[in-house]
Amino acid sequence: MGHSGSKGARVAFNTLSKAIEKIKVELRHPDVKAAHLKHSLFGELDHTDRIHLCIPQIHRAPDGTLYPQLTHDLAIALTDAILRSAAAYMAAAGSSPPLHHRSLGRSAFLKAALEADRKLDNIANSFDFLLSLSPINSQDAMARFFAQCEEKPPKFRYRPLTVDPDIAKRELYEIDLSRLEDPLLERLLSEKRREIDYQLTLLATRNTPGFRPASMLLYGTVSRQLLSDAHAVLGAVKPGMTRGKKIGAHDVAAAANDLVSRYRSIDERFQAKVEVRDDVSGLLVSGDRLLISSATSMAESRLDALLSHEVSVHLLTYFNGSTQGLSIFRTGLAQYEGIQEGLGVFAEWAVGGLTSSRLRLLAGRVVAVEAMIEGAEFIDVYRRLTNDLGFSKRVAFDLCARVFRSGGFAKDAIYLKGFRAVMDRVATGASLDAFWLGKIAPEHVDAIEELLLRGLLHAPVFVPDFLERDDSKSRIARLREGLAFDRLLDPE
Repeated sequence: MGHSGSKGARVAFNTLSKAIEKIKVELRHPDVKAAHLKHSLFGELDHTDRIHLCIPQIHRAPDGTLYPQLTHDLAIALTDAILRSAAAYMAAAGSSPPLHHRSLGRSAFLKAALEADRKLDNIANSFDFLLSLSPINSQDAMARFFAQCEEKPPKFRYRPLTVDPDIAKRELYEIDLSRLEDPLLERLLSEKRREIDYQLTLLATRNTPGFRPASMLLYGTVSRQLLSDAHAVLGAVKPGMTRGKKIGAHDVAAAANDLVSRYRSIDERFQAKVEVRDDVSGLLVSGDRLLISSATSMAESRLDALLSHEVSVHLLTYFNGSTQGLSIFRTGLAQYEGIQEGLGVFAEWAVGGLTSSRLRLLAGRVVAVEAMIEGAEFIDVYRRLTNDLGFSKRVAFDLCARVFRSGGFAKDAIYLKGFRAVMDRVATGASLDAFWLGKIAPEHVDAIEELLLRGLLHAPVFVPDFLERDDSKSRIARLREGLAFDRLLDPE
């Protein structure tokens, strides 16, 4: 009986799924036909065009209650079908159809969309996600770790949270996205709301056993292909030593301000701030600020690459997004971080600053994240990096500190993954133009192109200056000619 019932349920489900897909196809491809219609009030209508809508009742249960998700999807598909039908009718009648059928709908952001975007932005800006998860005592923790003969895992301290995650989540889901009247914008804002929800979950579980799986919810796991790529890099790219003059935090800040000034000369809206701080590690972009650790000591030869990454990608896309109609394009659409970091590493490579040490570091991060996800502890990963993979003690500690911050953070695997995705895209001749408009993910390129056609977005104000350099153009040309991944590096 149970088996027969299960089989019947599967058959019914498959039948319903096929019906839904058939309806979706019909809604996406409307057919314009001429026909004489009769109406009880007006008789025969020879010179009147009418649209007949037949709505299948797949969104209703047998007892009449509504399936909420199906009802929502059907309403969106029906609205889209009407606009497609109007565009098809215009084409069939010989008039000029719009560039995109949704151009017949809203041609400006409605108050509801602007209000929902503002509320999402307020919640996103009520906390600094990365700073909230980053230790404030990294240097002291490193010194103590080495003083204890590398036998005890470091104890990190963190900033107090500036937000109550539970209250913020309550406010997040009080935002009514059903009033947007635009299915594309509703989807983009809904995805962003879910991502903010995940970030708040990470804040709420900071330094608890729940943090690690919550981190995987936001950033995913390490795929077999990505782990294979990491091991291939570590095997093919030998450790190198960056030579030359060393520079400190204030030298980096001065050069960053010079680059910011060049972009500001193009448009005054590039109002980036450069800060030297004691409570950060390395270089970090947070919103419109470039934060530089006061303990920074780096090879001068790496400066061009790092500023191309931080200023000409992260800050540039922030300010380009700020010029669009919705703040979500500067805050970042959902899942934008992978390709954003990939673009940053691509910038380093394009200007000739992606050293063997840097590429090995990105691969090491993947190995460390995979080991952390599988249950390895700080000391285990540290020893594997130093003993098996040839990383120096300081580099291995910094790498482990990033991966194990707040309880186990999976983000660091996205750098190599994103870099490979960008390089594959460029190698095939695909354009990167959409990614300069703001902070977007690859799955949003079609949405961006639609919004551009509808006049709701405009081309980026700022374009990375490194793309106009002859040396960058030469490297990109060689990549498109079939340059192998393990031969990407220029001689150091």
